[in-house]
Amino acid sequence: MPRPRKRLAGSAEPAGPDNKGPAGKRTKTKNPVGASAQVVNSSPQKTSASKTCGKYLSSYWLMKSEAESRLEKGVDVKFSIEDLKAQPKQTACWDGVRNYQWVRRKVVVYSPLGQARNFLRAMKLEQEAFFYHSNCKEPGIAGLVKIVKEAYPDHTQFEKNNPHYDPSSKEDNPKWSMVDVQFVRMMKRFITLAELKTHHQAHKATGGPLKNMALFSRQRLSIQPLTQEEFDFILSLEEKEPS
Repeated sequence: MPRPRKRLAGSAEPAGPDNKGPAGKRTKTKNPVGASAQVVNSSPQKTSASKTCGKYLSSYWLMKSEAESRLEKGVDVKFSIEDLKAQPKQTACWDGVRNYQWVRRKVVVYSPLGQARNFLRAMKLEQEAFFYHSNCKEPGIAGLVKIVKEAYPDHTQFEKNNPHYDPSSKEDNPKWSMVDVQFVRMMKRFITLAELKTHHQAHKATGGPLKNMALFSRQRLSIQPLTQEEFDFILSLEEKEPS
């Protein structure tokens, strides 16, 4: 039965941390066989992601998704936290995580965005993530979600009309994965990118919790690990006036 599918997590961020480029969204495609977002206790896809993540073995994450409409190959890739809340059981798949390449002076440059895929594959059931609105007038953290299905093949890699179709990926050896996420709650207030950047810059000087936050040190990643310290500090901002 056709139903909207979640987000393009894997397009790349722009060079700066203001996130004014494709980052995350949803596509509207038919449910693939065996890929129901309502299934929680499926087996995780086998992967060496835990090794790839290295020091970023994490229980907390930040996941970017586009909050405003944008057509890509005729598909609106918008998927905000409000869209997630509107889904059956407030659950959707987080599809579209890809590597990215761009041309700079006729030289093809590859970014390390395969790490985003590997971070996704490292996610475990019930782990929490901040839902980050990207590619919008006011980027920032809108709410909390949790992982309700571990990594499994991303159906969009096989759909020729999908913006994230990958002809090099084979069904018997898929290159790309996705997880299912479920809405937990809205943030008590929207935590803007500008506010996070202010804390990051201050913490670089003082050694505070956000000194190495990937949102600024590795801003192109659409899925980013968070330390316990980073996660707790950001949650504490809910109770404070914006700085």
